[in-house]
Amino acid sequence: MRIRTDDEVYRVDAVWLGPPKATFPWRARYVAWGVGVAVFLVSLTVERAMGIGFGFFSTAWALVATILLTRFICSRISHERPLGAVMAMWSRELTAPRETSTGQGGAVSATRVRVNAHRPRPKVRKRGRVKERRREVSGVRTPTQARV
Repeated sequence: MRIRTDDEVYRVDAVWLGPPKATFPWRARYVAWGVGVAVFLVSLTVERAMGIGFGFFSTAWALVATILLTRFICSRISHERPLGAVMAMWSRELTAPRETSTGQGGAVSATRVRVNAHRPRPKVRKRGRVKERRREVSGVRTPTQARV
């Protein structure tokens, strides 16, 4: 006994071949037509933003880019993975938090230390008296040393 699956139903693509007796020489699914129109409008917008004028060759290159991008996008979608799921996966992948690959800090370097040609001289005080400077004690301080 042989059990048939329903895969054959999904192998049939919903395609529009064109008007009767004047069909297109290629097959394209309905979703490919929608993706193609959107990609074409985006590619024309990008061309205008880059400063490329509207002409025959700029539109032809936009059409070539549209065909390539539409074929790429439609090769990733199917009845098991619809366009909405692919777009949601793409947006979540772009907005997901990432692990930082670079460390904070690092090896100490003297590349940002400014070096002057002349050694700084101490400032001369007006009053001639030299105040006694406190010496700092390194290490753990006792309560009597902390008050000094």
